[in-house]
Amino acid sequence: MTASAAFAMTAAEIAAAVGGTLVPTATSASIADVAVNGIAPLDRATGRDLSFLATSKYAGIFEHSGAGIVLMTADLAASPGQCVTRVIVANPHDALLSLIPRFYRAPVRTAGVHASAVVDSTATIGRDVRIEAHAVIGANVTIGDGVWIGAGCVIDDDVRLGSDVRLFPQVTLYGGTHVGDRVVLHSGVRIGSDGFGFVFRNGAHEKIPHVGRCIIGNDVEIGANCTIDRGSIDDTVIGDGTKIDNLVHIGHNVRIGKLCLLMAQVGIAGSSRIEDGVIFAGQSGMSGHVTVGAGARIAARAGVISDVPAGETWFGFPARPHREALRAAAAAMKLPALMKRLEKLLAKESL
Repeated sequence: MTASAAFAMTAAEIAAAVGGTLVPTATSASIADVAVNGIAPLDRATGRDLSFLATSKYAGIFEHSGAGIVLMTADLAASPGQCVTRVIVANPHDALLSLIPRFYRAPVRTAGVHASAVVDSTATIGRDVRIEAHAVIGANVTIGDGVWIGAGCVIDDDVRLGSDVRLFPQVTLYGGTHVGDRVVLHSGVRIGSDGFGFVFRNGAHEKIPHVGRCIIGNDVEIGANCTIDRGSIDDTVIGDGTKIDNLVHIGHNVRIGKLCLLMAQVGIAGSSRIEDGVIFAGQSGMSGHVTVGAGARIAARAGVISDVPAGETWFGFPARPHREALRAAAAAMKLPALMKRLEKLLAKESL
């Protein structure tokens, strides 16, 4: 999105748009008519910027912020600070999210196929599709309406793209990949590559052929430089509404449910199952042939090597239930002191 510098909103308009309350509540023109035309964090906001304060953790930054208008919760309304134009809302994050499209406009998509793009004659192209420079579209590819394919993308044979899909530059979709509607694939995404499967035979690592597909559901977003392997003889499946951060690897035959979140540098080994609503925090990982139940949460850098029941929070390596992991960590912290006591006892016995 790009900033719309000519557009501005007053404090009164912002309060009305998010169902908030201006502070002070008096209808002072000097307060209600304060206008902003951008959004910025508290520490670098100027008098022409809207910002937000959602927790007392950042009250010290707010005190010195130069923001023109700040969205904040009622319990923080009296926080000391230079900004006197404050809009009280129940959830500043949600309010800001609803306001962002008013200040920043999405890039305009103009339908058409660039002269340097290579499109196979057997490909089926929907309405209002944009294909940018040096993209390659293979045989029997089906592209839905409103799709935007960035420069240098490669879409191999027999790939299917639903409607309103956005492929940023340099995305590669291997043959047989299926992508649902309203999917966003960021630059460097590779979908449908062979999984890491070999059998040691006759003195060598013999490759296991991968003939399965990779199926991406509707409303999925996949971050830059992620790789998702195709199935060996089964399919690799990413469920509707799941969001995947940058630099994530998903192995062959993995099944991920709906509305999951996988954060940066997560690794999921082959033939794993992740049920609906699961969260994997940054740099966590999961070994193969393991299941994580619906709604479970895997903490940052945790290593899952056994099944995780639905709804539980696990962390550590090997990952274990939250309370158990805390007890283990607390016990480990006590070891140095215990070792000193033991050394003193052994020293006395040796006298």
